[in-house]
Amino acid sequence: MTFAHRLRPRLVEERASVSPLELFFDLVFVFALTRVTDLMAEDPTGVNLLRGALVMAVLWWSWVGYAWLCNLVRADEGIVRVVMFGAMGAMFVTALTIPEAFDDLAGGLDGPVIFALGYFVVRLLHLVMFWVVSREDPQLRGQVLRFAPSMLTGTVFLLVASQLTGTAQTVMWILALAGDYLGTLVGGTDWRLRSVSHFAERHGLIIIVALGESIVSIGIGVASLPISWAIIVASLLGLAVSGLLWWSYFDVTSLAVEHAFEEASGARQIKIARNCYSFIHLPMVIGIVMLSLGLKKILSYVGDGNHHRLVDPLYGWPLVALFGGAALYLLALVAFKAYATRSVTVPRVVTAVVLIALLPVVWHIPALATLGVLTAVLLAMIGYEMVRYDQPRDEIRHGHP
Repeated sequence: MTFAHRLRPRLVEERASVSPLELFFDLVFVFALTRVTDLMAEDPTGVNLLRGALVMAVLWWSWVGYAWLCNLVRADEGIVRVVMFGAMGAMFVTALTIPEAFDDLAGGLDGPVIFALGYFVVRLLHLVMFWVVSREDPQLRGQVLRFAPSMLTGTVFLLVASQLTGTAQTVMWILALAGDYLGTLVGGTDWRLRSVSHFAERHGLIIIVALGESIVSIGIGVASLPISWAIIVASLLGLAVSGLLWWSYFDVTSLAVEHAFEEASGARQIKIARNCYSFIHLPMVIGIVMLSLGLKKILSYVGDGNHHRLVDPLYGWPLVALFGGAALYLLALVAFKAYATRSVTVPRVVTAVVLIALLPVVWHIPALATLGVLTAVLLAMIGYEMVRYDQPRDEIRHGHP
């Protein structure tokens, strides 16, 4: 076997599973999520929450490109393996600079510039790899050419943003993301999918990664504090919230969408992949990260008796992030299922509205009670769905007629 043959990309099989290298790649994404949460938690203002969401959108688009690439060619074979490790390195450097993505710290390199360049390298490696694997596929090659301008536009705006401050900088970030996302939306549907199950599994795993980060936030919030009953109760409630969000995605919704995904073909299948997974999973992940911020703050409230009392309420932007993050996640789940199956899960819309409506109420109650209210609302939603949709749930999960 020649060296050139060893470097040749290998196509993904139709019923492929996610490879260990893809999971390894996601570890960098986990670290990036923790950095985003830290960025917002250090100074939880509306501006910083917006910045956190913008950083998440950039990181997400970096990750999404490799989800598409590794659905076409195996991540752990040939030159693709080398490219994956290169992209991991660039993304890790990008994650390291998240605290400086907007404001450069004194000393060292220019943080905003390094962030933009790291993003550029991640995207460039992805684009080059797609160019290589499309050499015998004129249709895919044309799609790659239509996609390239959006990548270049996004990077240019981020580089411009690195030289600005304040509102002008934020506008440049928004334009960078608009160039990427809108460019992809209008760029056509000539992409390739070789394995629906792999693509759905890949995005399901990244939801688990994000939920895992929310659990990490619970632990980090009290890592240096002595254990107490309040910490135990708050930790279990936080874990319950993460578990209920997991349930709302994996119990039925992800299966129903995957079934519709498998039954679709041609442009419709590509649109489901793009809209349901590449686009709509972003607000899910942002919602989880916002929720993580709220959980982290609550745990610090109930565990740190030197600065807070158990009767102190969680208020302001951390509270908005907690309840608003959960509501955003639920509404994204509704959109996820609605686009693929053309059915709206009304109880989740109602629950999201209830969570937002409860904000003025929980603003004035103890932080631990606030977490209890969130848990109770989500538990009531799941319980209602289990009873109300028992038969269709059984059909989706077990294939019963």
